[in-house]
Formats: sequence, C-alpha cells, structure tokens
Amino acid sequence: MKRSVAHRIKLTSLSLISFLCMACQEEEETLVPVIEELPDEVYPEESEPENSYNLPDIDLSHWKVTLPVGNPTEVYPPEILDYANNEILRPFMYNDSVDGSLVFYTYPDASTANSTYSRSELRELMEPNDLSRNWSFNEGGKMKGTLAIDDISKDKDGKYHRTIVMQIHGRLSNEQKDLISAKDNNAPPILKIYWHKGYVRVKSKYLKDKGATDVELLSTDAWGDDDGFNFDSYVGFEPFDLEIIASAGKMEILLNQEEYYVIENNDLVRWGVFENYFKAGNYLSTKDEGAYAKVKYYSLEVTH
Repeated sequence: MKRSVAHRIKLTSLSLISFLCMACQEEEETLVPVIEELPDEVYPEESEPENSYNLPDIDLSHWKVTLPVGNPTEVYPPEILDYANNEILRPFMYNDSVDGSLVFYTYPDASTANSTYSRSELRELMEPNDLSRNWSFNEGGKMKGTLAIDDISKDKDGKYHRTIVMQIHGRLSNEQKDLISAKDNNAPPILKIYWHKGYVRVKSKYLKDKGATDVELLSTDAWGDDDGFNFDSYVGFEPFDLEIIASAGKMEILLNQEEYYVIENNDLVRWGVFENYFKAGNYLSTKDEGAYAKVKYYSLEVTH
C-alpha cells in the first residue's frame, strides 16, 4: 500500500511540474511586448516641415524686368511682385528654394530696340511705373548684390559664352531727347559688368572728342568702349559679392570686398549731364543657336 501511494505522489508531482511548465510557456507566448519609450532628451531633432523653403533677399517693388520673349515682354510692379505665380514670368524668373536664390534664365530670342541680344534683366525704377525719374552721378548711387552663374552654354570652340550681370545705363531726359532730335531716350551704358570665362570683367566708356560740347556728347556716337578690366579672382560658378558705387566723376567696383577697381576721370565728370539707372540680371551676349544662361541672385540692394 505504501509503495502505491508513493508512486502516485511521485506521478502527481511530475504532472504538476509539467502542467506549470506548460502554463508558463503558454503565458510567455501570449505576452504582449512592452516598448519602452526613450527619454525626451535622446529623441532626434524634428526635421524641417516638407513645405519649408528659402527665399532671396530682394525687394522687387522698384524694378521692372525685361524678358527674351514678345517685343520684348516687360513686367512692372505690382505684377512683378507675384512672379512665382505669373505664367509669363515663371520660365525666366523663379526661385531656387534650396539655396534661396532668384534665378534669371534667358536665351537668344527677342531683344530691345537698341540691342541685338536677349535678356532676363531687372531695370531700376526710382518711382514705380515712371521711367522719367532717374538719378545723376552728382546725386550718386550704390548697388550691391550676391550672385552666381548657375549654368551657361559654350560656343562651337568649347568656350563659355559671357553674360552681363550688372550695368549702369545712361538715359536722355525728355528735354535732351528733343534737343538732339533723338528717336527715344536711349543713352549709352556707362558701365557693364560681365561674367566672362569664370572671371568678372568691367567695361566702361570714354569720350572720343575731349572738346565735345555738352550737346554733342549727348549722342551715342560720341562715346567709345574702353579696353576693359578683369579682376584677378576666379569666381567660376561659386557665389560672389559685387558692389558698384557711383559718385560725381567716379565709379568704384568692388569684388568680394577684397578687390577694387576705380574709374575716375574727366570723361566721367562730363557724363554727369545724363540720367542713369541700375540694371541687374542676365543679359546674354550671344545669338548662337542653342545658347542659354542661368544667373542666380541671392540678394540685391540699391541705395541713393
């Protein structure tokens, strides 16, 4: 009798152990894993919202733009302020929201009356919608911008085309136009600044006849092109700072606040009879088929 009881007790113990093991195994299989949250301080920083973007530091309320289409097409304030939604402007003037630049794109097509080349270029308006309000060198002016060549075509010899990125353009007053019986108010550009093979090149004018009268020098033919000047620094396709300071009888051009070129002579003193306005953008100096250029402006400011 005792052996039988002992055997049953042993079997019962084994059964109990087996039952508990099975129960534990089933419990482990049905447990829901608990994910421990990381402390706030170890969470990665939140990324920028998908709709975030950078904008150029440019106030367009005192500029009009000329495009390489139409006769050509020109857009004034206030329409130019909504360039991002303007169907005419969008192919030629648009934001690069990655680097915060305003892109000016152009190719050979329509040109202005006194040029053979096309442009996507801004023209200063001291008074919006009033082309007759401009400035003289005696009044002075300063234009400063940060810009870069984003892309530009090459000629048949594999050399980059060139484009004008800044200008000071002369203008006849209405009285001067009538005085010399000119067909319009056009006067020569006293300053052109090119991107040329990766360098910044400056071109100006000189008075051909030093004894010309104040009336004679109003003619475009009275002025010739100088030999030009190249800054030493190679800017290539990287952003660079460019500043123009105009005053009575003098022009200063600054590249990256490191290199200076000064034009100061009596011809510029005589130039004081003209009205002037600043220009900035992309004025492609070629008519080659398939040519194009993209110029980026990150900032642009004019003061008088």
